[in-house]
Amino acid sequence: MKLLVCLVVLSAVLITGGDAQSDVCGMAPLNTKIVGGADAVAGAWPWQASLHNSVGHFCGGSLINSQWILTAAHCFPSTSTQTIVYLGRETQQGVNSNEVSRSVSQIIKHPNYDPNTNDNDIALLQLASSVTFTDYIKPVCLASSGSTYAAGTNTWVTGWGDIQSDVSLPSPQTLQEVNVPIVSNTVCSESYTLTSNMICAGLTAGGKDSCQGDSGGPLVSQNGTQWIQAGVVSFGRGCAEPNFPGVYARVSEYQSWINGQISSDQPGFVQFSGAALVSLSVPLLLSVLPLLFSLFVLS
Repeated sequence: MKLLVCLVVLSAVLITGGDAQSDVCGMAPLNTKIVGGADAVAGAWPWQASLHNSVGHFCGGSLINSQWILTAAHCFPSTSTQTIVYLGRETQQGVNSNEVSRSVSQIIKHPNYDPNTNDNDIALLQLASSVTFTDYIKPVCLASSGSTYAAGTNTWVTGWGDIQSDVSLPSPQTLQEVNVPIVSNTVCSESYTLTSNMICAGLTAGGKDSCQGDSGGPLVSQNGTQWIQAGVVSFGRGCAEPNFPGVYARVSEYQSWINGQISSDQPGFVQFSGAALVSLSVPLLLSVLPLLFSLFVLS
């Protein structure tokens, strides 16, 4: 019989120097802690953007500084699309007293985006004018180059997308949040053809996932008081199907590209090292206990 012991490898981040947003990004003072998710508290995810065209909400995004939104390239089959970005929004119906809206002056899709493979599914939107940060509107930190997300790392995905694959059901009007663990690319490759520019999150049993309408939205992890964006909602098979986790554009692969597009007030990039949960059998546990004890004594 095996005894399963969870060893928590503590997350650690190193703030990279020279990023104008590093001191302000990823802060969500109103956060007390989507398929299978729950209503988010107002202001819990202050970087969440709702992208609208003539028919209403069509994709999500994240505020990364006072004038730029990070989203998915597949949201924009045409860069001539007239888009309005809402920030500080909680519900798609009724009054949102904390929101502001901006038109988009520029849409920049990654030049190597491949709609057939979903590789490089990332885009930047420049707002026509900057926004002022409040408790309900703040930029998220971005995972810097070299960030690692071990299998089991705790993440959250947010959006107003469908709550089931059955698109005949109405989308939720209130921003949804759902907690999903990272799935290793090795395991995720059993379900999809992946590249190193992708990262997966979800449950083997299904039931929790992003869905249509969540595209372009953020997948984030918390470290201390900061939230760091690991991924951009990209694609998946259905929504929350067993053995088919959601696939996201891996943000840490795009630090150079993003900084190359934003000439001033660059986003806050933070290096993230994820926490993993490791299952150990009794013999293996006994073999590592002396090492753990010696580390504890030396500390």
